[in-house]
Amino acid sequence: MLNIRRIIQLKAEGTNKSEIARKLKLHRATLNTYLVRLAATGKPLESLLDWSDEALAQVVYQEENTNQPDERAQVLHELLPSYLKQLDAVGVTRLLLWQEYRAVHLDGYGYTQFCEHLGRYKEIRKATMRIEHQPGWLLQVDFAGKNLSYCDRVTGEVVECPVLVCILPYSGYAYVEALSSARQEPLFNALNRCLEYLGGVPRSIVSDNMKQYVIKNSRYEFTFSELVNHWALHYRTDLEATRPRKPKDKPSVENGVWHTYLRIYARLRHEEFDSLFALNRRIRELLDEHNDKSFQKLPGSRRSRFVDEELPHLRSLPAEPFTILHRTTAKVQRNHHVILGEDTHEYSVPYQYIGYQTSVVYSEHTVEVFVDRRRIATHPRNLRRHGYSTLHEHRPPNHQAWIDTLGWDGHSFEAFGRKIGPHALQAFQQVMLSKEFIEQTYRACMGLKRLAKLYGNERFEAACQRALPGGKVTYGILSQILKNNLDRQERIQENLFTTPLHQNIRGKQAYQ
Repeated sequence: MLNIRRIIQLKAEGTNKSEIARKLKLHRATLNTYLVRLAATGKPLESLLDWSDEALAQVVYQEENTNQPDERAQVLHELLPSYLKQLDAVGVTRLLLWQEYRAVHLDGYGYTQFCEHLGRYKEIRKATMRIEHQPGWLLQVDFAGKNLSYCDRVTGEVVECPVLVCILPYSGYAYVEALSSARQEPLFNALNRCLEYLGGVPRSIVSDNMKQYVIKNSRYEFTFSELVNHWALHYRTDLEATRPRKPKDKPSVENGVWHTYLRIYARLRHEEFDSLFALNRRIRELLDEHNDKSFQKLPGSRRSRFVDEELPHLRSLPAEPFTILHRTTAKVQRNHHVILGEDTHEYSVPYQYIGYQTSVVYSEHTVEVFVDRRRIATHPRNLRRHGYSTLHEHRPPNHQAWIDTLGWDGHSFEAFGRKIGPHALQAFQQVMLSKEFIEQTYRACMGLKRLAKLYGNERFEAACQRALPGGKVTYGILSQILKNNLDRQERIQENLFTTPLHQNIRGKQAYQ
């Protein structure tokens, strides 16, 4: 526009065309075009200098192409939305769409122009809008598309773990945790720990259309489950959900999932874990590194921006975290256990309640069993399917005794005999040496142990003292001694098992 105004100025001063073209370095034909269009306004040249740049541009830069718009473009533009949707179908390509287009519109665009129009329309549909988030206002929540895993130390089974990712969009501060499952209870307990990690509560929490969270969701309204509403009321926060199949409604957490793959998943690919706790402990280490990592194009890090600008705007946490309690009923089986059907795991109760109908109240970490509102058993929750959690004191006495025998060995029996006395110790040792394999004598040793408890340590020690000179000690011998009270009788002879003196026995001196 500077050149246009110079042309008007020089021409008004009477400068000829050749001199104007030389000074402004314009072609004569271009200069003539400009002068003709300026003269067509019918206004004096001096007055045109007062016009705005926009008004002069409309005069000078007129469209040379006065043809009507191409009808092919209008027809194709109406078909582009349909073609763009069809590209998502399996096996549909641009070439196939063009072939179908040309079969109907014989004078339509060629393949190159068809692709050009379709690509341009697709790019326009990808237009994005930058949203300025307020500090402490929003927390976005989502599950990562890929799971992590650990190897159970008891069963050796590889357990897949869904991964929860939470992002504060303003600072990018992240929280990541692997869950035992994607059900409601692990999810909301993880959200409890997320808010504890943040040290406060944002004004609103948004998730996608996850079934644990949203009962009904449409484009314009959504309905949350009763549990979610209780959780939101406990933390004094608001709930939101994105539209179905609209990931751009929560772009920050989508980007957070991608960063989780880069900063956490990639680092864990060569590491092995034997429990969910060990896996999450390592995730926390890598998460802290991610939050402390400096921005590439901004000052500070996610953590510094969160602490300085966002943490003061978070609401305070309640005194206690939200606890999810579930209730069910179960009948005590003959093995004095009740089954928690959700986990298919059995928990013991005192054997006296066999046949009773119980009420089972359980959370993420504990299982409590009640009879008539009276708690009769408490267990840590165990998620191992078809497993058993049994307390020794819940077993019947005969079961306890049998279990106790499984823990005895040779050293245990010797220690038991040593506590009673030296003769009892020798008796246990002789019994254990009576078989080729010591394990075959454990039942007999348990019998001796029973005799000591039945008759008392003093009588058992006396019975062992009476039996040892015979050269062989068994459960039967000691049992008969104690049963017949032989341990209490006075000895008639000092040594019953030595050869007595007699005139018919000459002795060794007769052979000297």
